[in-house]
Amino acid sequence: MAAAILPLDCLKNWDKYGKNEFLQFFQELTGKPSCHELVKDLQTALYELCCHVIQGSLKVDAGVSLLADIMVDIETGCLEEKQKRDLFTQLVGASLICVPDGVLKERLDPETLESLGLIKQAQQFNQKIVKIKTKLFYKQQKFNLLREENEGYAKLITELGQDLSRSLSSHLVLENIKSLIGCFNLDPNRVLDIILEVYECRSEHDDFFIPLIKSYMCEHQTLCHMLGFKFKFHQEPNGETPSSLYHIAAALLQHNLIVLEDLYVHLIPLDSSIVEEHKREILEAKQIARKLTMVVVPSEKTEDKEKDKEKDEDKMEKPSNNQKLGLLEALLKIGDWRHAQSIMDQMPAYYATSHKVIAVQLCQLLHLVIEPLYRRAGVPKGAKGRLLTALHDKQAPRAAEHFDDLSRDVFTMLCYLGPHLSHDPILFAKVVRLGKSFMKEYLSEGRQDVRDNLEVSLSCFLSIADQVLLPSLSLMECNACMSEELWGFFKLFPYQHRYRLYGQWKNETYGSHPLLVKVKAQTVDRAKYIMKRLTKENVKPSGRQIGKLSHSNPTILFDYILSQIQWYDNLISPVVDSLKYLTSLNYDVLAYCIIEALANPEKEKMKHDDTTISSWLQSLASLCGAVFRKYPIDLAGLLQYVTNQLKAGKSFDLLILKEVVQKMAGIEITDEMTLEQLEAMTGGEQLKAEGGYFGQIRNTKKSSQRLKEALLDHELALPLCLLMAQQRNGVVFSEGGEKHLKLVGKLYDQCHDTLLQFGGFLASNLSTEDYIKRVPSVDVL
Repeated sequence: MAAAILPLDCLKNWDKYGKNEFLQFFQELTGKPSCHELVKDLQTALYELCCHVIQGSLKVDAGVSLLADIMVDIETGCLEEKQKRDLFTQLVGASLICVPDGVLKERLDPETLESLGLIKQAQQFNQKIVKIKTKLFYKQQKFNLLREENEGYAKLITELGQDLSRSLSSHLVLENIKSLIGCFNLDPNRVLDIILEVYECRSEHDDFFIPLIKSYMCEHQTLCHMLGFKFKFHQEPNGETPSSLYHIAAALLQHNLIVLEDLYVHLIPLDSSIVEEHKREILEAKQIARKLTMVVVPSEKTEDKEKDKEKDEDKMEKPSNNQKLGLLEALLKIGDWRHAQSIMDQMPAYYATSHKVIAVQLCQLLHLVIEPLYRRAGVPKGAKGRLLTALHDKQAPRAAEHFDDLSRDVFTMLCYLGPHLSHDPILFAKVVRLGKSFMKEYLSEGRQDVRDNLEVSLSCFLSIADQVLLPSLSLMECNACMSEELWGFFKLFPYQHRYRLYGQWKNETYGSHPLLVKVKAQTVDRAKYIMKRLTKENVKPSGRQIGKLSHSNPTILFDYILSQIQWYDNLISPVVDSLKYLTSLNYDVLAYCIIEALANPEKEKMKHDDTTISSWLQSLASLCGAVFRKYPIDLAGLLQYVTNQLKAGKSFDLLILKEVVQKMAGIEITDEMTLEQLEAMTGGEQLKAEGGYFGQIRNTKKSSQRLKEALLDHELALPLCLLMAQQRNGVVFSEGGEKHLKLVGKLYDQCHDTLLQFGGFLASNLSTEDYIKRVPSVDVL
């Protein structure tokens, strides 16, 4: 029976379920009618309990506590009947020799204790219990406040105000502080607040105060609430939060003494207010752009007023007491990129870096991170630079030693910086030079496995060029040096990559930020001003203005100039002459803009009568010939465009090739030649140039050489010949039924003339060996 009542399993798990099962057993026995077997079971159970206590299987306190619980359980069952209660009182009184008084006082109610004589009065006992509970749970421990105990806090401030330049350990100071707290009964939280106050006044001593606060054994929440209270104190309408408070908050965050999420809720403004402010800036920028594009004829006075108003709007400062940006600036100063990134993630894109102080601090951090790699791979030969001190904090981003290390933090930082890299032209040049060095290493690498590993960094550099470098160039003030520096990087890319970057820059980048929206509108407004006054007589001053404007925003400028040329072909000559002040990057962008204008699907390449080619296409073709002849512009993109058009069965754009070959090689196609010209054409190159053409042929040696190199380098000479020969028949047989007969005849003649012109160019500029090598025989064709 005993084994069934108290098995070993119950003893091993007494606190979990053994005690409850034993009490349940007693409750079941009390529910049964009285009999001899019931009394025997009760005796056996109590005996077994005592034996286990004696054998050490059960603690004495546990056994005594169980007996008291049995009495309490019996007490609850006899509260209503007086006779049972009297008998219960007698039973408990007889059991006092087994159960201590203290246990019974813990378990039994005061009335029962009074009847047993263990307490004098139940009411007095209840009052005493209430007083003790109040003292334990509700009464706060009183500490001496600053106004009550001057001596203790004075000694504390003296202890914290010691000369920290000598070898004074934070551990020794902490022990002294603990002694002061114990001696003068100082409030520990107030002591911590004073430590923070002194730290704020001596914020340059991080090495001393951070270990001191870390060893003070305070909770993160307590420290965070104290800092939050300090920040709230400075949240008045005209309040200004001191930079030292930002610094200590950033230092505590960096060393994980507080949690950013806990502190962030104490700072102003709210995230919703920041989002609203960002949306308002975008709307204001669009309104300014709309005003600049409106066709109005105001007086000069009104014009000046509007310009002054725009300047005032541009100079509007953000609220000075933006505590989230202040904390972000402090984090960037000490190199805590992880927490700084978390704060910027809470804000709209580029909102934080649109404030100059934030952008400048992020640029400074980037300088330090890329310094070792730049010294190794980016510094030009013979250049001497100022060495920067590296960040030694373990929490700071690690410096980049190799190009692979840029993927760790640098590319991410640059993406957060975005177009505001324009605040630091030196860093802009460093990033561009690193990209140039990487491209040289990438192009010179022969092993395919290593080249595949470099593909990741290549895609990152392309993204940086798209999201950071080109938008930043748009916000720079006419910096021709940065434009040339960027071209040194871009020219290492194939033209397909360059044109994709220009397309993103022109069509998408200017809508991504309020500043860029304003810049685009201002550039168009200035371009209109220049083009209205451009004539043959003022080409030089107007050309300087165009060059100055093109250094930062060439895509917007050239888009407007080309739109004007398509309407007014008399502008071609002065525009071509005025482009001599452009940089190499601008010339490449001009080539892209011309190709984009030619490929515009919204414009018809035939006039409404469907018998002649549109005048806008003729104007652009003339511009192509003049520009590509006069300036050193890459021809690959334009030639590939014409090739693709011929592949698609479109022969209108052969007009472009005809003009380019005519202007660059000096080979004209004349419809009606005189007898003297025919005789001159039978001679050599000099006789052809002097007497074979109506126009005056100038020296075309350099330009024809560039055209030949572009054709040979990209292997387009033979494809163009074959496609033109195929298209000549395709105009008649494939498209003849859809077009007007007059237009078909004109296109057929154009294909034939251009084929002869192009063939003559190849024959006169290629050596016999190159010509035989590249142009197959008639049988092969």
